[in-house]
Amino acid sequence: MFSVLGFGSQKPHDFHATEYLVIAGGGGAGSGVSGGGGAGGYRTASGLYTRGTSVITVGAGGDQSDAGNSSAMNGSDSVFSLITSVGGGYGSGFQGAGANGGSGGGVGGRTNALDGGSGTANQGNDGGDSAANANALSGGGGGGGAGAVGADNNTSHGDSDYKSGGNGGAGLASSITGSSVTRAGGGGGGIDQTPGNGGTGGSGGGGAGAGAGTTKAAGTANTGGGGGGGGTGSLNGMAGGSGVVILKILASEYSGTVTGSPNVANSGDYKILTYNGSGTYTTTR
Repeated sequence: MFSVLGFGSQKPHDFHATEYLVIAGGGGAGSGVSGGGGAGGYRTASGLYTRGTSVITVGAGGDQSDAGNSSAMNGSDSVFSLITSVGGGYGSGFQGAGANGGSGGGVGGRTNALDGGSGTANQGNDGGDSAANANALSGGGGGGGAGAVGADNNTSHGDSDYKSGGNGGAGLASSITGSSVTRAGGGGGGIDQTPGNGGTGGSGGGGAGAGAGTTKAAGTANTGGGGGGGGTGSLNGMAGGSGVVILKILASEYSGTVTGSPNVANSGDYKILTYNGSGTYTTTR
């Protein structure tokens, strides 16, 4: 397989132009009072020219954790041709820093001025930080989303010792399928104190964090959303959502040669291929 990047120039001979959206798996969340998972990396553009067979990999969401932090909690990368989106960073468990990723994971609860993970340039945003004293009853930071940073844990209940979990960062909307859909939201941070509230999941599939008035949730499948942080009543965090790869190809150039059973739909003069699992696409020449 040979590919070149081209945008706005004459189409190379025997190559097919493709618009793409590649979203990696979202990060999971750790044990104890934890930060929200970061969204999977988000890359989209038109003008990628391909010939032959392109391999498509759809990244899995990161694991939830009932114990310490581990690399298995990070989301997995998604790939189309030369384009790689980085898996979301995990939201840290109790008193830990968030992990780097496509978008960074939120800081763990009751931390002493630790940071959320860093997002990858042009793919996502940072996870929420904490300036809380280690003895304060602070929640976890929100996971970063494709469109916004995760929120820091915050004081919102009239008592500086009670801090809510940070909200997950918002995702980004795309109309590649013909209608606008938001994906790659960060997970909300958890809290284990009443009246503390877990952070809301970022728009685009981010899971909510656990809290007195909120129920923790996993990232939504095939959005790359981050998992919600653990906290009140059930201390483990939640898993991240799997990613997705979507291709937009002129119907006149569509070969019909695919593996992995993508959903194929019509949108005007184009074919829309949605891969919720890994596969391939092969051009006609």
